[in-house]
Amino acid sequence: MLAPRHQIGTASTAGIKSPWLWLSVVAIALSFPLDGVVDGALNVRGQPAWENFAWWCSKIGEWWLIGLAGLLAAAIQIRRHRLEMARGILFVIATGGITGLAATVLRTFIGRTRPSNTAVPQGFYGIWHDGHWIIARPEFSSFPSGHSATVAGLAMAAWMIDRRAGLVAWVFALVVMWSRIANAWHHLSDVVAATVLGVLGAKVLYGWLTPLLCVWTERFRR
Repeated sequence: MLAPRHQIGTASTAGIKSPWLWLSVVAIALSFPLDGVVDGALNVRGQPAWENFAWWCSKIGEWWLIGLAGLLAAAIQIRRHRLEMARGILFVIATGGITGLAATVLRTFIGRTRPSNTAVPQGFYGIWHDGHWIIARPEFSSFPSGHSATVAGLAMAAWMIDRRAGLVAWVFALVVMWSRIANAWHHLSDVVAATVLGVLGAKVLYGWLTPLLCVWTERFRR
């Protein structure tokens, strides 16, 4: 359940103090040396059944699909006058959408090569390479993972509202994250950075979104 308004600001800021930030930086830094080993171990390229399974796992982790399902579920709950549940659903899908969008914007300008990009040496190229703009080119849009940031934000938001729902959401998130590495769309460090973004983003957004959702759902019901 969403916290009362007078508790929201405290809940959102308490979780992102220095220890969280330092642990996040350390986790991302430690993931880079493991990229080669983990990427290779999880890669399923050349195994059609696993490739297809990973593709579908990634597909169901796309925000537009999650968003549509969430909006439908929230509308049903509002119709049934279950406003608290509707707010929770809306908070979860909105958080996933915002954290996923943030990751997409970042990766557009960071310009890291995807594992499957063999045309150039692996690395970070920014927005310009070899005399050409590379903004929004898929082969240079690896860090951080948009899918992983979406599902991590969604799972953390669900965890903050209800532990059982959050556990299920984290299992779903881990499957989607695995699929992004398995089909060589992302490195381990892309996924770790995206997870950090999703978790911290959910903690910040909890204080910003919940007051708005209380107002919107009440107006919609009326």
